[in-house]
Amino acid sequence: MITASQLRAARALLGFDQRKLAELSGISVPTIQRMEASEGVVQGTVTSLMKLVEALDAAGIVLISAGTASPEGGRGVRLKQ
Repeated sequence: MITASQLRAARALLGFDQRKLAELSGISVPTIQRMEASEGVVQGTVTSLMKLVEALDAAGIVLISAGTASPEGGRGVRLKQ
């Protein structure tokens, strides 16, 4: 699962605008906009969510789930080494 905040943060880390992420993921710009505007966990079809996560992974993003070992245990994103 990915939250809207994680999606916006990942895009910012990569320096991508919504159009660039849409091109890389094969998802429309309006869908990216809707996902980023949502509250909490991003809603979408399984196919769209998989395309989004795969595109972020290929671009070098690691999604950090809630409860993953970190000082605060919250969700987040980071760049791969």
